[in-house]
Amino acid sequence: MDFLLAWKHKILYNSGKECEILSLFLIKLMAKEPTTPEKKAPTKPTVERQADGTIKITLTLSQEAIATTGTAVIDHLAKQTNVAGFRPGKAPTEVAASHLNPEAIREEILKRLLPQAYMEAVEEHKLKPIMNPKMQVEKIEEGKDWIFNALTAEMPEVNPGSYKKNVQGVTAKSKIVIPGKEEASKKPPLEEVMKAILSDAKVQVPAVLIDQEADRLLSQLLNDIKRLGLSLDQYLGTTNRKPEDLRLEYAKRAEEDIKLEFVLQKIAELEKVTVEEKEIEEAITKAKDPAERQSMEANRYLLAGILRQQKTLDLLMNL
Repeated sequence: MDFLLAWKHKILYNSGKECEILSLFLIKLMAKEPTTPEKKAPTKPTVERQADGTIKITLTLSQEAIATTGTAVIDHLAKQTNVAGFRPGKAPTEVAASHLNPEAIREEILKRLLPQAYMEAVEEHKLKPIMNPKMQVEKIEEGKDWIFNALTAEMPEVNPGSYKKNVQGVTAKSKIVIPGKEEASKKPPLEEVMKAILSDAKVQVPAVLIDQEADRLLSQLLNDIKRLGLSLDQYLGTTNRKPEDLRLEYAKRAEEDIKLEFVLQKIAELEKVTVEEKEIEEAITKAKDPAERQSMEANRYLLAGILRQQKTLDLLMNL
């Protein structure tokens, strides 16, 4: 069981029409004829809490901020662009700008404006996200504000149910002593224990988290398939599955993994399970190679979380 969710920052951009629009925007900046924006009050972010726990934050980047940042971005990138007939980085901005990739300019503008807009929205609405946002383009039009939707989630409410009673129903089977035979210490199957933990636990996993974890699991699968020298079509053929079936299967697996992680976190709180610094150090010393050791050192907080969950599982298996 892999309890470590790869909460890696992802920003999704549309292509095609938006790229053409940015090209027009770039031409205006190069010609030093940017659209003069109307003076208006900044558009505040809006927050929509969906039924499954997903939080949708609508972010608006003003045309004025886009134009100002775009000018700074072009100036910065132009100084790093080599143009024939000029010394490296010394070509006039308007000349160097004509050699710039509009997509690169747009991405740099968004890198400078979007994270700041998101963090301000989180602070303003006092949100406590447990993941980096999934960004979606709502609208990008030349001379107008750019609108994005940021999907994120907070920690959902977790009711672990009668986890002790349910787990004891599994562990008790391993403690039955048969007359005439020595008592043997036998741990119950981990899969049965995890099933018992979740049997009556209640937690609503936000769809945005399920999608993110399913993406991670599928990406891992694709890497494994590639290492085997197979294509995705070949793999699906040998397993007699369709792409949509595979997605549903991994979405279900992702939901179960996340649900188990949340329930174990809640049980750890109730049972006051903690991880000491020496336990973290011991785990790091057992790394199989320097690369793994370095990764564990850089992610001590995540490592502590994994160790805490393992200790919680050990506690439950010994009930």
